[in-house]
Amino acid sequence: MKTISSFIFKAILIVGMGFTSVASNAQDVEWLSWSEAAELAATEKNPKKIFIDVYTDWCGWCKKMDKDTFQNKEVAAYMSQNFYMVKLDGEGKEPIEFKGKTYKYVPQGRKGYHEFAATLMQGRLSYPTTVFLDEEMNMLSPVPGYQKPQPFLNIAKYFGDDIYKEKDWKAYSGQSGR
Repeated sequence: MKTISSFIFKAILIVGMGFTSVASNAQDVEWLSWSEAAELAATEKNPKKIFIDVYTDWCGWCKKMDKDTFQNKEVAAYMSQNFYMVKLDGEGKEPIEFKGKTYKYVPQGRKGYHEFAATLMQGRLSYPTTVFLDEEMNMLSPVPGYQKPQPFLNIAKYFGDDIYKEKDWKAYSGQSGR
């Protein structure tokens, strides 16, 4: 009996170590609050663009995008290098200052929404929605829906590498002429 207990203990230990090494291989993403990103954008000599992931706690696709897309090494490295990355709860309760206006939580039924999230998503409360802002915090584009790593990286590079200044999205993505 002692041998079986010892075997089970060792098996659990090995499996646990395997999970630990898998988790430690995940790319760490440094998420900022809106106020932290806004402060960096206002004070740094060469500020980055701002990327905002608008999510909710109940959104399954938001969690999947966190796991599949934002933990992808290539995506995480590119995003960290080119953007201040912000997580914004679309149902968050804290007021947010943006361009001289205070945005607040709006109760609606059992839940509600945050005015800043609604503004960024241009009134379409769809989760997840990722939003790209330029270095002066001007809207580049909201991108609604779950995005797999490679398509997301193509979108991020379109804005991050300033391709949007010279090419429209259809030409860049190869969708023109279809």
